[in-house]
Amino acid sequence: MNPAQGGPMAVVALKTKQNEASVAGFLAGVKDGQRRKDCQAISKLMKAATGEPPKMWGGSIVGFGQVRIVGKSREVDWFKLGFSPRKGDLTLYLGLNLDPLQAELEKLGRHKRGKGCLYLRALDDVDLKVLQRMIAKVAKASGRSTQQRGKRSWRHAQQ
Repeated sequence: MNPAQGGPMAVVALKTKQNEASVAGFLAGVKDGQRRKDCQAISKLMKAATGEPPKMWGGSIVGFGQVRIVGKSREVDWFKLGFSPRKGDLTLYLGLNLDPLQAELEKLGRHKRGKGCLYLRALDDVDLKVLQRMIAKVAKASGRSTQQRGKRSWRHAQQ
């Protein structure tokens, strides 16, 4: 039955799922030495912020914790925080919406952003204290086991 008609919401099976692959092995396989060091530093920041061990999600994302994200017509299980050493940039997954972090983003340094992703060339390009505060804020906001999709609930979690 459709959720709009009062029925249960569908839990969608995603291709990117948590798995038992070795995070240490994955990070050791990052060819660029500086990118590998940056990934290890991000991993430490995210682990400290969430209190959760890193887990592989799919073949190329390191995620921390797990949260159920509720949309209008479906629910998905996802990580609270994560990162991936992509070819061009180090991608940080910082929730559903970076808008509440605008003040920090203005002080961060060189970066690009998407709706919920932050793209960094290297950690040397950003202020690590600002990045650490951002990661801690998102971890605190995603501490609940369920998040609603959209700006309102992310901000609500901040209060």
